[in-house]
Amino acid sequence: MQKRYALLLKVLKHFQNAGILDEIILVGSWCMYFYKDYFVEEKYNPSIRTKDIDFLVPLPIKSKKKIDVIEILKPEGFIVTFNNFGYMRIEHPEIMIDFLVPEKGRGTDKPYSLPHLGVNAQPLRFLDFLVQNTITLKSDNIRIRVPHPAAFGLHKLIISQRRKTEEKSLKERNEAIIVLNTLIEKGESNKIKEVFNTMPMTWRKKILQVLKESEDKEIIDILV
Repeated sequence: MQKRYALLLKVLKHFQNAGILDEIILVGSWCMYFYKDYFVEEKYNPSIRTKDIDFLVPLPIKSKKKIDVIEILKPEGFIVTFNNFGYMRIEHPEIMIDFLVPEKGRGTDKPYSLPHLGVNAQPLRFLDFLVQNTITLKSDNIRIRVPHPAAFGLHKLIISQRRKTEEKSLKERNEAIIVLNTLIEKGESNKIKEVFNTMPMTWRKKILQVLKESEDKEIIDILV
């Protein structure tokens, strides 16, 4: 994990130097690593194994900066690949970087062009919720935006239902429960309930169903 983190740190510093780090949001499992700086007094020691690094770009685009992400990362050994739908991935043997945007309307399988970054992004559901609930953490002299841990955990519970394999579904659910239980330990149960109450009723029902399957009664008692 340390080799991956060292490379991720280089990526973040490149983005910081280019002036775009405060305009994007780190989402996905690697947020759990940075939450160590939020849970400094709690028993929190997550294990991060994934190579996937996801950056969320809020819409509409407000940035007036124009950079070439690919050129910036080439010196670190990254190359560009495309999947069958045309989504761009920036790959290195240690980590793989994807850009995401919130999916609007009926959705689409087509990539969303981000010309100010020189990349395209994959539109995905439920990401506007993360945009609306972010915090900024400082780690190794880097200030990085991530979803609030309450939003991270609740979002993970929703998408766990959408995973195609039981292994991935359980992974998402377990990561959510670790973060939410650590928030409870930190004394922020009210924040979990507050964020939960901002969600559409259909989302709340999905979250409660996942929690019932996991038999995590403490979180359920907070939400209902």
